[in-house]
Amino acid sequence: MPSLFPTTGILQDVFSTHSGFAHSTSSPSGNKSLSAPRKQRFLAWSAVEDMKIKAGALSDEAQKEISKASAASQAKTGQIELYSAKYYAACTFGGILACGPTHTAVTPLDLVKCRRQVDPKMYKGNFEAWGKISRAEGVRGVFTGWAPTFFGYSAQGAFKYGGYEFFKKFYADLAGEEAAYRYKTSLYLTASASAELIADVALCPFEAVKVRMQTTIPPFASSTFGGISIITGKEGTAGQIPYTMMKFASFETIVEAIYGYMPRKKSEYGKGVQTGVSFAGGYLAGILCAVVSHPADVMVSKLNANRQPGEAFGAAIGRIYKDIGFTGLWNGLIIRIFMIGTLTSLRK
Repeated sequence: MPSLFPTTGILQDVFSTHSGFAHSTSSPSGNKSLSAPRKQRFLAWSAVEDMKIKAGALSDEAQKEISKASAASQAKTGQIELYSAKYYAACTFGGILACGPTHTAVTPLDLVKCRRQVDPKMYKGNFEAWGKISRAEGVRGVFTGWAPTFFGYSAQGAFKYGGYEFFKKFYADLAGEEAAYRYKTSLYLTASASAELIADVALCPFEAVKVRMQTTIPPFASSTFGGISIITGKEGTAGQIPYTMMKFASFETIVEAIYGYMPRKKSEYGKGVQTGVSFAGGYLAGILCAVVSHPADVMVSKLNANRQPGEAFGAAIGRIYKDIGFTGLWNGLIIRIFMIGTLTSLRK
């Protein structure tokens, strides 16, 4: 009579340490073949590790190509010595490219932001605003104010970036190496505020023309310099100084903090990773900038749109604040966070 329980030989076959994918065969004598090769249960591979290796290889190749291009460029133009006249000129030109084209590209966002700051009930949302403007004024209307934006922010960027590097070196030399390192955040703030003060003198007339163009329908002037001749000297500097102080100081601090949490030093990462960190730091710094400077930005829009002829600056501020209240100072904050975050990250 056959047994109800498995025999010892069957148990050994089933629970053998050999591969689970192929049972070992027994010799005619009942002994297991010791020469039968074992098969691996699983392949030793990892998709994540494979992707890391490939990404690292691509980053290394990209870094080599960038290094070659940089070496070729430096061979033509010569090595730029840190804090030399050529270095400041490069920073100034970089500031023009960083601010002028980027601000011009987001003119449609800026247009809706300014009009909603002046009249929150004008549009319910951005897409509705662009639809109404394009139907009434065409595509050109959506970019109302692009010319003063380009000229103004190109001039501002030149003084802002070049001036920031100049004042950072200037104040570091005054403080000394040890004190400059210990109080570097304060040094960043002071340098950025000094540079922005000069930059806003260049920006101010263009900004006044831009806001007037965007908040009056139809625009009060047909050209940038024609508008400047009408309203030269309008206020608008107050909102930009805290904006730039927060931007430069927070960007430097945020980037340092990000690298502090990463396993390797900044110099050990490729250009792709460094660009990603700069973009993230720039966007976070842009959010802080937008929040800090937004009340002044709203007041500037209101002043340029609603200031009465001959009205004193203080009286205009008081009248506007009485009309809009504290909550009115935050009109259009969300769209400005998106706009400034994008601008700041692209510049970096």
